[in-house]
Amino acid sequence: MLSGAGEAYMQIRTRSVAAHDEASWRALWAGYLAFYQTDLPPDVTDLTWRRLLDAAEPVHCLVAEADGAIWGIVNYVFHRATWTASSYCYLEDLFTAPEARGRGVGRALIEAVYAAAQAAGATRVYWLTHESNATARQLYDAVAENAGFIQYRKTIAS
Repeated sequence: MLSGAGEAYMQIRTRSVAAHDEASWRALWAGYLAFYQTDLPPDVTDLTWRRLLDAAEPVHCLVAEADGAIWGIVNYVFHRATWTASSYCYLEDLFTAPEARGRGVGRALIEAVYAAAQAAGATRVYWLTHESNATARQLYDAVAENAGFIQYRKTIAS
């Protein structure tokens, strides 16, 4: 189980997601979707899971393990950029179990994405969060620069 309140983990290990992590990933993914009050069709979650395990896909997942359990996930995507010859890395989804927050899990996952991006030759890692997510923003302000951009979106019917 987790250390006492306010204590940092002594041993957080990050690694690529594996097929045997499916139940843990799905539980954390469901928590992430609930946090953002979003429902996805089960077939989209199934497809996402398959993509995360497919080495040919540009989307990847890392998990954070401590005390024999998975406490966080991060999904990220490498893509080409128009402002550089190198690739960028979009940190698309980051979620930690509520009881693991403030204990270094999120930071470990972000730093693991930084390392993966560097190894892949990407020159930027970027992400967004909801402006009301004050807890996450405290961490993000400590590990990256707020670029000041506002996201606009338009859903395109398929």
